Amino acid sequence: MQSKHGFELIEDRYVKELNSQTRLWRHIHTGAELLSLENDDENKVFGITFCTPPADSTGIAHIMEHSVLCGSKKYPVKEPFIELIKGSLNTFLNAFTYPDKTCYPVASTNLKDFYNLVDVYLDAVFHPLVTPYTLAQEGWHYELDSPEGEMIFKGVVFNEMKGVYSSPDEILSDQGRRALYPDTIYSLDSGGDPEVIPNLTFDQLMAFHRSYYHPSNARIFFYGNDEPDSRLRLLDETLGNFGQIEVRAEIPLQNKFSEPILHQATYESGEDPEAKAQVCLNWMLPHAGDVTLTLGLSILSHILIGTPASPLRKSLIESGLGEDLTGEGFEPEYRQMMFSVGLKGIAAEKYHSVQGLILENLASLAAKGIDPETVQASMNTLEFQLRENNYGSFPRGLVVMLRSLNSWLYGFDPIAPLEFEKPLQEIKNQLSGGKPFFEALINEHLLNNPHRVTVLLKPDPELGKRRAAVESKRLALARSVMSAEQIQEMIASTQELKRRQETPDSPEALATIPMLKRTDLEPTIKTIPTEEINLARSKILFHDLFTNGILYLDLGFNLNSLKPEWLPYLPVFSRALLETGTYQLDFVRLLQRLGQRTGGIHPTTFTSAVRSTQGSQAWLILRGKAMLHQTEDLLGLLKDVLQTARLDNRERIRQILVENKAGLESGMVDIGHRVIHSRLKARFNEADWASEEMSGISQLFFLRRLLKEVDENWPAVQAVLESIRAALFTQSNTLCNLTLDADNWQKISSQVSGFICELPEVAPTPISWQTPAYPKIEGLTLPAQVNYVGKAANLYAHGYQLHGSSLAVLLYLRGTYLWEKVRVMGGAYGGFAVFDQQSGVFSFLSYHDPNLDQTLSVYDQAAEYLRGLEISHSELTKAIIGAIGEVDAYQLPDARGYTAMVRYLLGIRDEERQLRRDQLLNTTPADFHAFGEALDMVKRYGEVVVLGSPEAIQASQAVLKGQMSIQRLI
Repeated sequence: MQSKHGFELIEDRYVKELNSQTRLWRHIHTGAELLSLENDDENKVFGITFCTPPADSTGIAHIMEHSVLCGSKKYPVKEPFIELIKGSLNTFLNAFTYPDKTCYPVASTNLKDFYNLVDVYLDAVFHPLVTPYTLAQEGWHYELDSPEGEMIFKGVVFNEMKGVYSSPDEILSDQGRRALYPDTIYSLDSGGDPEVIPNLTFDQLMAFHRSYYHPSNARIFFYGNDEPDSRLRLLDETLGNFGQIEVRAEIPLQNKFSEPILHQATYESGEDPEAKAQVCLNWMLPHAGDVTLTLGLSILSHILIGTPASPLRKSLIESGLGEDLTGEGFEPEYRQMMFSVGLKGIAAEKYHSVQGLILENLASLAAKGIDPETVQASMNTLEFQLRENNYGSFPRGLVVMLRSLNSWLYGFDPIAPLEFEKPLQEIKNQLSGGKPFFEALINEHLLNNPHRVTVLLKPDPELGKRRAAVESKRLALARSVMSAEQIQEMIASTQELKRRQETPDSPEALATIPMLKRTDLEPTIKTIPTEEINLARSKILFHDLFTNGILYLDLGFNLNSLKPEWLPYLPVFSRALLETGTYQLDFVRLLQRLGQRTGGIHPTTFTSAVRSTQGSQAWLILRGKAMLHQTEDLLGLLKDVLQTARLDNRERIRQILVENKAGLESGMVDIGHRVIHSRLKARFNEADWASEEMSGISQLFFLRRLLKEVDENWPAVQAVLESIRAALFTQSNTLCNLTLDADNWQKISSQVSGFICELPEVAPTPISWQTPAYPKIEGLTLPAQVNYVGKAANLYAHGYQLHGSSLAVLLYLRGTYLWEKVRVMGGAYGGFAVFDQQSGVFSFLSYHDPNLDQTLSVYDQAAEYLRGLEISHSELTKAIIGAIGEVDAYQLPDARGYTAMVRYLLGIRDEERQLRRDQLLNTTPADFHAFGEALDMVKRYGEVVVLGSPEAIQASQAVLKGQMSIQRLI
């Protein structure tokens, strides 16, 4: 057996699907396992994962994930994690807590930076400086400022999980998992139940680390084009001081049920009289060791619910029993996999009808057979995704690591899940041989599987009040048994925690964090090849980039040709194009054809102000992709949906409206910071107003009205949809953006030109939009245990001139002041600052925030913080490096082509980009002070939007002073 640098080689094979030499190593002294993938991907990935089965729902695994990133033996600063965010070129830097494992991944395209990140993370997990104050800050603590003051619970994870427990979708998922595996760790909440988190002690936390954070329990992963031997040497240096121990981290199997069960739970619905229930059926499946079964179940899930035309999804939506699909579909990330599907927005007493419909539909598919066209579409879609290996900004290597862990963590071959060709061919062979492969899966794993849990989640208007009462009672009881001396100790502990939080790291400690130098940064901008081609009344943008034989086509239509009152129709209109069918194909056949012959077509919108002008850019964009030989199919399908989409399909359009409304309502808690950001920005320019109309709170209110109009005055609704089509889809209104290599572009250019020339020739008629007035301070209420607090102003309107240094200032402000004041001290899960260089709007935002007025006060003090800042040379360099990392974010070819299109639309030239980069690279302390002056405008003129519980908003100073306009969302 080959050995090298303290490791012995267990497996060595080439994975052609990833073009990677893949080696599995075992560290001789500790037993740590290393999966090492060697390839030409410059976006290098490292990850270390521990099996971390919790013993209760205190959130011990989640709190430990936070805690180990709060300083280590080699890097004794308060927040190495945030120091890396401030001063790294990373393309990914985070950590994840799963129900049974904790992952610590990093990624970077810069070799030196990559190994800096790896070293910090290795020291963090193996040698953390966890103290009782770490638990207090990241997990929970009693906070008391004076003997007569109010004692409260505080902690980052505590408030994060309060937000999670306010989301009906999260509760449904959590309850399904718990009920499906009642005798295993999956019946517990590794993230933490807010009512249980305060049971966690420091001794338990440290015992957890000793038990599981050891090399003998580690699965280590490397991926990319770095030198393979360097990986082994670095790891042996780190692991060499450890011996091997026995780690009891097995995930036991759940015994199968003899019959299905019903499990009921509730969610906080507050004052909403129209709150509805959700129901979800959950099946326990076999373990994840069989790669053919795993791939087959993944394809089956897509067949059943992956598109609006999928038979199970279609049956549920058309039943009228609910508003939108719920459930995770196929989920392979457990010791025993699961499948779940259901409906949200149902009448609680109708849950049995939904359950019956699901089972009847599955039985019919198993008995009569699945439409071969549907099977072919899903097979092609999943195969395209596997071969394209494109996950947007998510590094490819990280997806590979997570896919491998689904097998590796449970003692199976970690390489097998990466080799999809063989199991895919096995499935194809069975299908070509006439075997009912997917029907057999339905029979065996769903219909004839008694291990099924139906979760009924019902609204409870009093749940929030009961939770608050339980928490108050618990706090009162804890305080009642404290002596006067213990109360003083509690006050002293609160003060000491704040002192530690407010005390900056010493220069010596900060100097331990490895960082790049300014000379390591590329002084020139990265450019994207762009050729502008005039074609009749339209334009084509072509980007000569290698795409491995895939055509990426973005077809844009200028929304400035629409009347302002039509804009809210865009979300339903864009879905209707692809989900109502055409005159040639009903919507099922259309979506089947899309799945069979392309990599997909997906609608999106792009809106932005244009700096130094009063204008805006607002576009509906159909993003399509296909293999080169499928170009004719892609263009033909685009032509069909543009010209003959069935906008008269009333029932299907109503279903889309119901789904969109349900999605917005149920997702408010999960994306509360985005909701308030959209609402804030809408006040300042027409582009962001248009975005709010199409995707924000305004869209939710519009959908509620439009549903009534569909029922009462359908001809008027259809007339608007047809008018939008006529106004949008013209040659003069079209921009075609293509990304592929030049040789292949020559092969298809005539097809693309012919497609565009077939669009109607209509003279453009741009329409101006007038934005309405909004309240200066707006409160939006929903049933939640946390808040989202935003404040914004247009800096350009108050004299600020854009300078490249703003990027460094913004990154520093997020990583120091807001991180410390809003998250560390305030207990919120997140505090952000966002500056839109096009519109000039600067926004402060918070996420899962227990505070409201306190957070607004933090925002207002930010300007003074920057004006008085004495930033060291190293901290300044770090901010510049981090900002360059954001500017140079790694992108795959399709994303690069899209970015180039956006720059074209906004008139951003490479000369200006280089100027801003030069300014950024030469940022000085004076630039921080100058930006502080600009931020005074947010304090003086800023407008406020807060989203939270009625009780929290009613207690705010703005309400008490009669300054806030309040409306209920849910």
